[in-house]
Amino acid sequence: MARPKMLKLPEVLEEIEMSRAAFYRMRARGMAPKLIKLPNGQIRCRRSDLDAWWAKHEIAA
Repeated sequence: MARPKMLKLPEVLEEIEMSRAAFYRMRARGMAPKLIKLPNGQIRCRRSDLDAWWAKHEIAA
């Protein structure tokens, strides 16, 4: 079974086209994708969590 794809924070920021500062403001308001902090202090986001975040914030056309 394949492990889920883990994205680094810069990859997430690039995909959602947002600055780090804006992302952390959004995170402080509880509106950011779910993140995982590794024991070495690095931040990761599962691809599935980012996709779910995108789906949650879609605007119906």
